[in-house]
Amino acid sequence: MNTLFDSPNVKNIFKKMSSLHTVIAILFISTLYVTICNLLFPEGSFLHVSNYTVSLLGKYLCYALLALAVDLVWGYCGILSLGHGAFFALGGYAMGMYLMRQIGDRGVYGNPELPDFMVFLNWTELPWYWAGSDNVLVMILLVFAGPGLLAFIFGTLAFRSRVSGVYLSIMTQAMTYALLLSFFRNEMGFGGNNGLTDFKEIFGFSLQSPDTKLALFIATAVMLAIGYAISHFIVNSKMGRVVTAIRDAENRVRFAGYKPEHYKVWIFVVSAMLAGVAGALYVPQVGIINPGEFSPLNSIEIVIWVAIGGRGTLYGALIGAIVVSYAKTRFTAIMPEAWLFGLGGLFVLVTLLLPKGLAGLVMDLMDKVESSANKQATPAKIETTAEKK
Repeated sequence: MNTLFDSPNVKNIFKKMSSLHTVIAILFISTLYVTICNLLFPEGSFLHVSNYTVSLLGKYLCYALLALAVDLVWGYCGILSLGHGAFFALGGYAMGMYLMRQIGDRGVYGNPELPDFMVFLNWTELPWYWAGSDNVLVMILLVFAGPGLLAFIFGTLAFRSRVSGVYLSIMTQAMTYALLLSFFRNEMGFGGNNGLTDFKEIFGFSLQSPDTKLALFIATAVMLAIGYAISHFIVNSKMGRVVTAIRDAENRVRFAGYKPEHYKVWIFVVSAMLAGVAGALYVPQVGIINPGEFSPLNSIEIVIWVAIGGRGTLYGALIGAIVVSYAKTRFTAIMPEAWLFGLGGLFVLVTLLLPKGLAGLVMDLMDKVESSANKQATPAKIETTAEKK
């Protein structure tokens, strides 16, 4: 008798989860569902998706893009970065600078040029690095150039010196901690410990408007799809295969005539830019960016997302980020003091029992079900053959 898993389409659906079309289709359907339920169904309806939920989902998608960036360097190149929170925060500050300039004279002090915190600190003019920050194109350039340039400089120095393993992880953590201390200082010109906040609008649209929040959610979903497409193309290209070979046997790749440090720098810069885009999309949806985003604990949490979701699968990073972020939202409301212990325990359990993460668990379950279905089908085929004889 035919079973559900005898259908080739159903049998291979989870095996193809890493394919570009499947992930983008899931993103499209989910985004369309949230949009329809937010716009068409009234409040109080079972199907209504509130504006708060839309913003929360948009934040989860930003985290998913950030986890994707980490999986690109850790899962496929073997670079365990504990500093990607720095790239995320730099992208966020680039967007925050633009949003602060859009406030104009609507600030507390009514200064059309200087943000409120600069007026409070008796600044008389904008720092040179704020020049052009009110221009959309400059902001977009900074979102990519800030994290990308830092990743290029750091990666060039580290990888050419052949720093790897735990030493590289410590260096990335030290980098983000140094930025944390720097951005806390008022004289840096980024708002000190309060950061940048009190944003009014983006591209001329009010950030408090439900339509703007929905548009930001859709934009985040689109950028996540683009980021996934770029990552999928990279890991399946010739360069991606070389990067994977570097992860598995770097010395052999070097003896084969390649220069691993060049590939490492390249993949590290691309990953940093993806993290920067995630940070830029995150800021207008949460309404603030402060030095706390540079915290090394944030970078460690990103690695935990990827490990729980499934390292080296791309789609597993998305699953891990969304699942853990949702759990954090729920459990911090119930028992905030115990969340970090729960997260650490979850990471240990996944490391010991599910080394391939949630994505690997689904694949293993599907393989077992398929194997069982094939064993049941084999005797039936033998009996049918015998009856014909």
